[in-house]
Amino acid sequence: MKEVMEFLVKSGVFYLATVEGDQPRVRPMGFVMECGGRPAFCTGKKKAMYRQMIANPRVEICAYDGQGNTLRLCGKAVFATSAELQQKALDLAPSMKRMYSVGDGNFEIFYLDEGKAIYTNMNGETRELAL
Repeated sequence: MKEVMEFLVKSGVFYLATVEGDQPRVRPMGFVMECGGRPAFCTGKKKAMYRQMIANPRVEICAYDGQGNTLRLCGKAVFATSAELQQKALDLAPSMKRMYSVGDGNFEIFYLDEGKAIYTNMNGETRELAL
């Protein structure tokens, strides 16, 4: 888990894929925190991404470190929103306060369950990392 978190933080921007009907949807993300030993992310209930994960919680994340190495995570998005987690997220990323606030009815926190993380280096060697 530690390697996964370090890679995501180092990459700065990573991409989350969801499905809308039969169409994949990919968007950049930049926030990650630890939640119960798992990587956790956030979104808003007003966003299509939220609706897509409610309809089909299977997602995939891809991150690139700028040095030829990639990390792919796949799993099931599980919403775990609480005032405590919302506050933790806002403390870690104060810039999100422009969009969200604790208890606003929009701000959602989710983590990946039943997940798998695959690291691939620039030589094409792969290994699974603990999630």
